[in-house]
Amino acid sequence: MKISTELCIKMLNAKVILLCLVASSSAQASVAHIEANPDAKRLYDDLLSNYNRLIRPVVNNTETLTVWLGLKLSQLIEVSLRNQVMTTNLWVKQKWFDYKLKWDPEEYGGVEMLYVPSEQIWLPDIVLYNNWDGNYEVTLMTKATLKYTGEVFWEPPAIYKSSCEMNVEYFPYDEQTCLMKFGSWTYNGAQVELRHLDQVPGSNLVQIGIDLSEFYLSVEWDILEVPASRNEEYYPCCPEPFSDITFKLTMRRKTLFYTVNLIIPCVGITFLTVLVFYLPSDSGEKVTLCISILVSLTVFFLLLAEIIPPTSLAVPLLGKYLLFTMILVSLSVWTTVCVLNVWYRSTSTHKMSPFVRRLFLEIMPKILMMRRAKYTLPDYDDSTPSNGYTNEIEMSVSDFPGEFKEGGDSFDNIGVNLSHGSVEAENVIPKQLSPEVLSAIQAVRFIAQHIKDADKDNERRQPEQMQLAFGRIVLDSDTGPPVRCLQCW
Repeated sequence: MKISTELCIKMLNAKVILLCLVASSSAQASVAHIEANPDAKRLYDDLLSNYNRLIRPVVNNTETLTVWLGLKLSQLIEVSLRNQVMTTNLWVKQKWFDYKLKWDPEEYGGVEMLYVPSEQIWLPDIVLYNNWDGNYEVTLMTKATLKYTGEVFWEPPAIYKSSCEMNVEYFPYDEQTCLMKFGSWTYNGAQVELRHLDQVPGSNLVQIGIDLSEFYLSVEWDILEVPASRNEEYYPCCPEPFSDITFKLTMRRKTLFYTVNLIIPCVGITFLTVLVFYLPSDSGEKVTLCISILVSLTVFFLLLAEIIPPTSLAVPLLGKYLLFTMILVSLSVWTTVCVLNVWYRSTSTHKMSPFVRRLFLEIMPKILMMRRAKYTLPDYDDSTPSNGYTNEIEMSVSDFPGEFKEGGDSFDNIGVNLSHGSVEAENVIPKQLSPEVLSAIQAVRFIAQHIKDADKDNERRQPEQMQLAFGRIVLDSDTGPPVRCLQCW
């Protein structure tokens, strides 16, 4: 049994070895049929066998090599407002002529174009001057395209992070302009001259400087303008000028997101401040509502501070609005405390001065177009101890019988007691009065007591009317004429 098992294992191993030999022989046979273009291989060897990629490809050292530069924007990845950085996905299109890379197509089987690794030929060291993360040049070395005329075309993709000065004054309804400055790091303008691919002779400005034919639309920004300009700048290191091409991207923010999630809640919470002055003072919720609004506005202000740059030279209008509103709400808290203090005062503990009464109960309600109470407290004569209505009562007594005319004892008792608001009928009314006179005096006494109660009620309402006028003054100061006109309408 053991011998048969070993025999089976050996047979399986032999089959596996046989299959491997068959597979390797078939692979070698297939490789033998795949051959490179011999003309292209010969051309590649002839061009690059003695080629030095470190030397600028010009016949004369004083000759200027022209490099054409262009950008194709693929995607606007991110525009960081806080870090002031723009991240873009680009194709950097470069073209120049290399006299050492020319050939006659007839000598190489009609080959007119050749693709070679870019590491093996001379490349212009075009870098992004205003980069943010330290990656000045292209990191992915793609193949370059060679033409028999000596023209070299290289279009590597790159992701650049460029510094961009942001203007946050009108955030989130803002437009930003970011610059991307490309130039040669080593060669000056006399050695390598930069030109835009679409540059017209005699002009340094190209209106459409960036190719947007394959641009993926951004969900946050709209591209408005993409001009490019050629510039020459002198640096302290060298007397020769250095040429560069500056690409300008003008973008406008799509405002739907911030309008729905930031602007509308801020404005809605701010308008709740108006309700503080319409909330009844005896409800006990005026201060609570004020502080809740203040806390909500503080949260939105901190959220805005997380978005805008910490070293911004301009404060956004939204931030000014929130800051000003927070100040007004804080003032409303102080005002509410004062209003509640006035509300809980009584005539027995605090006496209102004539000036304050006239200012807040007569003058300010007219100016603020407030509805005045139907009954107002009349002016009193300090020399008269009556409540202001004794004359009317005494006039009604003139119709009494002759024995109760002025000068009679009964009349004096009635007048004195009525003037003091006495309600004890048996101490005032003589027994000899007729039932009709008794009924009339009872009616007069009822009217006098009713008027006196109205006077007391009006005195109790004076602090309420004063706090309403005071609150309306602060309300108009906070909300302004629009709310006032809306209320009148």
